This record gives sequence, C-alpha cells and structure tokens, in this order.
Amino acid sequence: MTAKAISWAPVLLGAAQIFPCHAVRAADAPELGEIVVTAALRPEPASSVPTSVSVLTERTLRESGVQHFQDVLPLVPNLNWAAASSRPRYFQLRGIGDLEQYQGAPNPSVAFLVDDIDLSGVGMPATLFDVQQLEVLRGPQGTRYGANALAGLIQVRTAPATPAFEAGTEATVGENDTRAIGGMIGGAIPGTSTGAVRLVAQSYESDGFRRNAFLGRDDTNGRDESTARLKASIGSAEAFSADFTALYVDLDNGYDAFAIDNSRVTQSDDPGKDAQRTVGGAARLRWAGKAFDVVSITSYADSDIEHSFDGDWGNDAFWAPFDPYDFTSVTLRERRTLAQDVRVLSPTLDSSALAWLVGVYGRQLEESNGQVDVFNGETLRDLESAFESRSAALYGQLDWRVVSQLDVSLGVRFERRSAEYDDNEGPSFDPTEDMVGGHVSAEWRLAAQHTGYATLARGYKNGGFNVGAVVTEERRQFRPEYLWNLETGLKSRWLSGVLETDVALFYMRRRDQQEQTSFQVDPTDPLTFVFYTDNAAKGENYGAEGTLRWRASDTVRIDATLGLLEARYLEYERPDADLGGRDQTHAPNWQYSLGFTYQHPLGFMAHADVAGRDGFYFSATDSERESAATFVNLRVGYEAERWAAYLWGANVLDEEYSQRGFFFANEPPDFIPERYTQAGDPRQLGATFIYRFE
Repeated sequence: MTAKAISWAPVLLGAAQIFPCHAVRAADAPELGEIVVTAALRPEPASSVPTSVSVLTERTLRESGVQHFQDVLPLVPNLNWAAASSRPRYFQLRGIGDLEQYQGAPNPSVAFLVDDIDLSGVGMPATLFDVQQLEVLRGPQGTRYGANALAGLIQVRTAPATPAFEAGTEATVGENDTRAIGGMIGGAIPGTSTGAVRLVAQSYESDGFRRNAFLGRDDTNGRDESTARLKASIGSAEAFSADFTALYVDLDNGYDAFAIDNSRVTQSDDPGKDAQRTVGGAARLRWAGKAFDVVSITSYADSDIEHSFDGDWGNDAFWAPFDPYDFTSVTLRERRTLAQDVRVLSPTLDSSALAWLVGVYGRQLEESNGQVDVFNGETLRDLESAFESRSAALYGQLDWRVVSQLDVSLGVRFERRSAEYDDNEGPSFDPTEDMVGGHVSAEWRLAAQHTGYATLARGYKNGGFNVGAVVTEERRQFRPEYLWNLETGLKSRWLSGVLETDVALFYMRRRDQQEQTSFQVDPTDPLTFVFYTDNAAKGENYGAEGTLRWRASDTVRIDATLGLLEARYLEYERPDADLGGRDQTHAPNWQYSLGFTYQHPLGFMAHADVAGRDGFYFSATDSERESAATFVNLRVGYEAERWAAYLWGANVLDEEYSQRGFFFANEPPDFIPERYTQAGDPRQLGATFIYRFE
C-alpha cells in the first residue's frame, strides 16, 4: 500500500441487526442468524459467497432508514451515489459507476434489481416499506449478470407472500412536512393448499428541504412518492413453485436543488421536476427434479421519467440589471426492459463432489427521449431520439469439491449486444459487440467457523455514443470497458456464533475506462455546457472492506463496517489536462459506520449509528475535493408484541455536505467558471408508529 493508503482513517461502521420481518418485537437468541444471499446464481449463505457482500436486513433498514434506499447507503462500505436526480439512480461501487445519463447509451455499471425486476439505471423506485433485505455484491459479476454489473450488483428483496395471515399498518410524521402511511395484508389464497398472496401500499410526502425565496414556497423540491406491490406464490420447493411480483411506483418529485450560493435557498422562477412512474412485473418459476432443477426468471419494467430544471437557477429580478437570462430544460424519457433468464442447475456440493449450472439470457431495452431547451423564450434544442438494444448471453458455472475443506468454482459468460440509435439531429449508430467475462475462485474452510476465499473475475461494459449538436466528432463514440478484479477474503464466526467478521482485500485493473465528464464549448456561453463519456486509457482501484456483527449480550447488538479505497487514473489525457495519477470521481478514500442497539426485554429500545466518508472529486474536470462528512442517526422507542412506536432523528448533528457538483460558468455578465454544489439534506426529526393485526 502507498503512504496515502496507510493513512486511511482506521474507523468502523455499523448497522444493527434487529427484529425479524414478521414480528414487531424480536425473540432473544444467543447466536446471530444466518443470512442468505439471493442475488447469486444459487441462494447461498453470505458466509459461502466468494465475494465481498453486504446484506442489510429488514430490522437494519427499519432502524437506520426512513423511506428510501438513500437513507441507508452510508451503511454499505465503498458504495456512493451521484445526486443527479431527486433519489439515487446512479451508483458507484469501489469508485466505479455512473454519474448521470444526460448523454450516451443507457448501459449502467451497477446492476439494480427489485424482486428480479431489472431497474438498472432507473433505481429511484427503491422505497423501503415492507422490504425484507437489501443485498450488495461488490466487484464485477461477469458470470452472473454480465454487461450491467461491471462494478457490482444491488438487489432489493421485498417480503414474500406466505400462507400465514399477516396484516399491518405504519404511519410516519416528521419535520419538513413529512408524512407517510402504509399498509400490508397477506395470507393463503382461498381454495389452495400452498398458494399465498401479499398486497402492500404506501404513500410518502415531504417538502424536499428547500425554500424558494422568489416564489415564496418550500415545496419546489418536494417528494411525493407512492408504492404498490402485489406478490403471489404457489407450489412447493419439492416439486414446482412459482413466485410472481407486480410493482407500481410513482415518484412525483420536484427538482429545485441548486442555488447560485450553494445553499438550500433557491431563486428559480421555473422549478423543475424529477418524476418517475414505473410499472413492472416478474415471474420466477422453478421445476425441481432428481438430477437437476430448472429455473425461469421473466421480468418486465416500463418507466416514464421527466427530468426538468431551471438552468439559470434565477429569475429576471435576481439577474437584473443584466439582459434577460432565462434557461429551462425538459427531458421526457420512456424506457421499457424485457428480460428472460433460464438456467439448469444440478444439486449443490452438499450432495455431490461436482455441481454445475448452465443458462441462457436475453434482454431487450427500448428507450425514447425528448429533450427541449428554451432560452429567453426561444427553443434552442428540440431533440427526439430512439434507442434500442438486444443482448443475448450464454453462461455456465462448474463447482468442484476438491477435498472436504476446498471448493473451486469456474464460471464464464459470452454475451453479444447489438444496438440502434437515431435522432432528428442526424446521428445514427448501430454497433454490435461481443464480450466475455467470468471468474475462477477457490473457497477453503480453515476450521468449522472460518472460511477463506480468493477470486479472479473479469467484468465488461458495453461501449456507446454521445449525442447532441455541440458534441464534436472525436467525442461521438466510446469503446467497451474491461475490468480484472483480484480479491481475497476471510469470513469468520467467533465466540460460539455471537460474533461475525468479514474482511476482503481487492485489486482492480481497468482498461479503456469509461469516464463521464463534461466540457463547455464556449467558455462565455453556459448553454454550450454538455456532458459526455469518453475512455481513459487505464485505471486501478484497490482497497479493503470489513464488516462486523456482534451480539454482545441479550440486549446489546453492535455492527460495524469499514471501506478503504484508492482509485486513480493511470493514463487519462484530456484536451485541458493530464489526469494521470489523480483520484477517480466519486471515490472516497474511506467510508465507515458504527451502530449500537439496546433492546430491553420489556420492549424499550434505543439505536444509534454514526457513518462517515472521505471527500472526493465530483467530476474529471473538478479541481477541488468535496469535504469529508459524518452523519449521526438516532432512534428510541417501545416495541410490543403487536405494535411499536419510535422517535427518530436523521443527520441529528445537522452536518453540512454536498451530493453533487459542477464547475462551469453560469453568472452574467462575465460568466466566470465557478464551482457549484448541491447541498445535502439537513437534520430531520420525526416519529413512526407500527401496528400489526392478528
């Protein structure tokens, strides 16, 4: 490690593991429960997955979150996000990911799934109500998910339908006009012996933590989010089973996030929107045979997205006495994704020395975009574009129990992707790419409670293109990116199972690294500021990740994780600078959190977690790192058998921090480039009440 790496802050992070998803108060248990990862090709205990993985249980999400995946992001080491939207759509794992998709083909680096529904690149529907667990697999998932999982995978798994009757409601109120109400009901399907159904609905509103001084309103950045979900299951694991999910999420959020002085007081005369309505569904079918099982996963998602903003962040009176300066931009995006995955699986290594699986995968994505930019009442741009891609993949995995203490796994994936793009400004593209990824790993059981692993994996990501009239010819297209990841780790249980630790070291080498950045064609004209993607020649990302889960007593639980990261460009020459040796974007050198939970047998509870991250660069053109930040969340309450009540606080120390930033010229009359940042959410206090019916 370099001297800089050695100086990383030795800090820990945590999120408490608390009650199971089908009871209000947990029963005491001397040992930590086993966590099963469902995002792998086979469901596996987290202790047996040969990669660095984080799983946030239903109890952790309840204790540390309020409404959305955004609330618990700091609990996952080496995970960051770019706030180019009202809720996270663009994620970075180990410094690798997307910052926005104003330009380029929609090919994300981090796969994002909700109950098998592929929402990669449109992850805003990740509301937390009735979620069972959230899984994050770090490093390329070349065998599992191919092109969309160059950096890793995030999966949201909601509570399943079960035959036992369940019903409940949850209500939340808080500062900034926050209010939410949700309900759940589920049980057996009448007339069936194994069928079950579960219906969930929730509505959430908040003013969005901004005040628009010009309009005299505090809701121009508001959040209005509705979720409805229907799950059903039939059959049994011994023969045939089928699980179905139908999803509807409507996020009608405002987008008035930026101010000239980088504060939470805006001056926009035409506030924008960041709305997304997603309708989706998935069907997972499983036929169990004596020699092998067959699993079919079909998913569909249709998302309508409106992203608009006031580009000058002001109004006529604000900019007076200068000439009128008024700029607005509206983008309407519709994306449809249909995916089919069929895999054949042999029995696991528990029953044979060899285990195998083979699968075929197909995915069709259609996206249309309409972008209208208006300056001083005149339309500067009216772009209509259409994009379609088709992916087909063949993959397989072979697992071999060499001896009782050693397993070896080999996986490979061949993928072909073809795409078509055209718009009313003239450019059209139809690239076809063949890509290969995979892994080889070894897992050895050092003792009954200790498992080590080593993995070499190759990931890949499609190439693409930049569009728009001001994009120059040499910046039109960019090449696919490839990544090698070498990782080793140790997963252990201590003290008769009340303490678990998981430590991983990794080194990643990137070739033809795709980098999202921006440039301003005319330094005096902010309307020529555009986003684009190009290829840095090489990059490297290395570091460490660790997690700890400790049930210190029947009443006290402590969880901690730590992420250390060094991510830098090895070769990257831009027209305006040589960035070789500089840190990559959205790649904090350290992240941590420490969580503490006390739960009295009579029902009283208290939870506190502190999470922090180092500063980082917002973009390749940024010359200044964002400052480090620390977040503290608190929750106290009482949990009875059928009800629970909590008082909670998010960011209780009111830490000032930024989520996104740009360096460009936006102020008349001189239009001198400045650094503009989007302020994060301030302190918020609230209360939540839960009731479950028998």
